[in-house]
Amino acid sequence: MINVAIIMGGYSSEFEISLKSGNVVHKNLDSALYRSHRVHILKEKWVYVDESNQEFPINKDDFSVEVNGTKITFDVVFNAIHGTPGEDGLMQAYLELIGIPQTSCDMYQSALTFNKRDLLSVLKPYGIKTATSFYLNKGDIINETEILEKVGLPCFVKPNKSGSSFGISKVKSKEELLPAIEVAYKEDNEIIIESFLDGTEVSVGVINYKGETKVLPMTEIVSENDFFDYEAKYLGKSQEITPARISDEIHSKVASTAKKAYEILKMRGFSRSEFIIVNGEPFMLEMNTVPGLTTESILPQQAREAGISLPELFGNAIQEALNN
Repeated sequence: MINVAIIMGGYSSEFEISLKSGNVVHKNLDSALYRSHRVHILKEKWVYVDESNQEFPINKDDFSVEVNGTKITFDVVFNAIHGTPGEDGLMQAYLELIGIPQTSCDMYQSALTFNKRDLLSVLKPYGIKTATSFYLNKGDIINETEILEKVGLPCFVKPNKSGSSFGISKVKSKEELLPAIEVAYKEDNEIIIESFLDGTEVSVGVINYKGETKVLPMTEIVSENDFFDYEAKYLGKSQEITPARISDEIHSKVASTAKKAYEILKMRGFSRSEFIIVNGEPFMLEMNTVPGLTTESILPQQAREAGISLPELFGNAIQEALNN
C-alpha cells in the first residue's frame, strides 16, 4: 500500500480553493492502492489532519508525522497547493532535497511558470505568440501615457505572480489605470500590463498520461463578466464549454502550441494553459502547474471528456511521480 500525503492550503489568497482541491483528491484516490493522508501547509502550521479533523504537527526534518505514538512516513506527495509555496517551486525544492517524489513539475519549471513575465519571455523565441505587454515593479515611476501608447485600451493589469484572477483588472480608460495598478500591487510587487486580445478564450490541459504527453479536450471560456475573473471562475459567472466550439484546424493549432510549450519547458504533471485565439492564431496568456482539481474545475472536466475518471487522473499522477 502506497502512503500518499496530499498537501493543500498554501500561503496565498488561493488557500481555500486549494483545500477544496485537496479534499477532492483525498476522496477520489483508489483506497485499494493508496493510503491517503491530508496535510495542511499553512503559514502558521504544517499539520496532518486525520478523519476526525484532529491535527498532528509535521516534522519538517523528514516530512513525517507522529500519530498516537506511531511514526508515519510518505512514499509520495500529491501537490494540490495553488499559489505559494506549492506552485512557485518552494515545496518542490524542499521535497527534492529530502528525497520524496511529488506529482507536480520540478522546482525550476514551477518557479518559471509562476512568473508570468518570465514564462512568456522564455517561450517567445520558440514562436509562441503573446500579447503586447508593459512591466512595472513596485516603486517604479508610472508614466500612464507611455504605458497606454504601448498596450492601448482596453488593457489588462495583472499581478505577475498570483492565481485565481486575484488582483486583475480590465482597464477601459486612462483614469482607471492607476487604481488598477494599486489593486495589482496588493497581490504582488511586480505587475504585467497587457494589451486586450479580442478573440475566443480557451483553457488547455496538458498532462503526462501513462508516460506520454497528452493534450486534453479544450474548454472554451465565455464569461458573463468583463473577463474570466474570480466570480466567473468560482461563482458561476461564466460558461465553460468542453469541448470548445472551434474548428478542427484551429483546435490542432492550439493543441500543438500547448504541447510544444509543455515539452519545451520539460514539464511533467498537470498543466493548464490559457490562450486567446485571434484570427485563427493562439496567443498564450499563462500556464498553471497546479490547476484546480475540484469536481467543477476545468482540468477534471477535460479529463472526464477524454474518458479519464478522477481516480484514474489522480492515480496516474502518483504513478508518474513514482516512475520519475
